Amino acid sequence: MRTAIFAHRGSKANRPENTLSAFEEAMRVGSDGIELDVHLTNDQEVVVMHDEKVNRTTNGKGQVKNFTLNELKELDAGSWFSPQYSGERVPTLKEVLELLSDFPGVLNIEFKTDRNTYPTIEERVARLVSRYRSNLPVVYSSFNHESLIRLKEIDSNADLALLLWERLAEPWRYTQQVGASAQHLWEPSALSETGKQLQKHGVKVRAWTVNKPKNMQKTFEMGIDAMITDYPEVALDLRKSFESMKKSL
Repeated sequence: MRTAIFAHRGSKANRPENTLSAFEEAMRVGSDGIELDVHLTNDQEVVVMHDEKVNRTTNGKGQVKNFTLNELKELDAGSWFSPQYSGERVPTLKEVLELLSDFPGVLNIEFKTDRNTYPTIEERVARLVSRYRSNLPVVYSSFNHESLIRLKEIDSNADLALLLWERLAEPWRYTQQVGASAQHLWEPSALSETGKQLQKHGVKVRAWTVNKPKNMQKTFEMGIDAMITDYPEVALDLRKSFESMKKSL
């Protein structure tokens, strides 16, 4: 099978992560999927950012949950990466969904609810997706599996993926119990016997974060369902070479 390539937080290696510029680049290079992270602001707006705090990726300080959307929009979310992206703003999920309205690939929305629970975030995200991406593929992931269960209660058709660092005993049973179709596994776990066993039992495996070319090659050889990478353009080139080589054999 062909391993899909998901751009991690957009094209994270060469654009400021989780910004509109990063998502535009991920589309431009031809990524099969785009992964992003969501939080709730103090005034209950769904915004796209990885960390609970704004400190690392903006010129501000503090927790996302303590900012209003207007306050977040005053922050510079690009200069930390490069002066070229000065003035880049923290996007709302709505803005990203509008940007990706014609993106045919998979949109992977990760709920950052493992530290802050954000009551109502699942309902708000489901409502936005229903409005802007109802006929296009979306998969929801989280380290907080209770968050995914809540989402499934809101939308019985939601496609869920369990984010995990560790390997579980008979992991396919737990996956089925939660109502998920996939596990998003830390790279060493995905590229182990665990990944093979999950696929054998009909559970999709997506490996994160695969950035070394030798490990990208291994995902292709193993037939892992997808890799999540900071370097989608590198992975796409390697996949093309891998597929050309297979055809010539």
